Amino acid sequence: MSAVRSGEPLAPVLAAAPAADGEFVEITDADVDQVVELWRECGLTRPWNDPHRDIADARAGTGSTVLVARVDGRVAASAMAGHDGHRGWLYYVAVAPGLQGSGLGRAAVVAAEAWLVSQGARKIQLMVRTTNTDVLGFYERLGYADQECSVLGRWVEPN
Repeated sequence: MSAVRSGEPLAPVLAAAPAADGEFVEITDADVDQVVELWRECGLTRPWNDPHRDIADARAGTGSTVLVARVDGRVAASAMAGHDGHRGWLYYVAVAPGLQGSGLGRAAVVAAEAWLVSQGARKIQLMVRTTNTDVLGFYERLGYADQECSVLGRWVEPN
């Protein structure tokens, strides 16, 4: 996991298999349950969002993906990325609690950014729940800033 300095081009995401520890690759069927477990350990899931469905939806199209990195053969980090044709979005950036602070979070963001840039994204955004203030400093150190806008939404299908 190498550090990326400001202004350096993003490293390409390689779909190499098997990946070395800490390398980000696209999720496989065998990774899904471990990724859901990781998201739950990191407090990223909510009762109204089915994480299995979120993964399936991300994998179903060409404009989104879930990237994972393994450590000692287990999924240790993830990032979901989606390009809506206008902007790139990051979701479910997660690192196993025992590995937080190791550089895997930064590597997850860099890998997802590289994937989004390869899809044509010129701007990348993410949403942080108002209750998750612990990660704000992490994202600020990576160059993310409050966009001074409100995110509104509504459900269009029953949960």
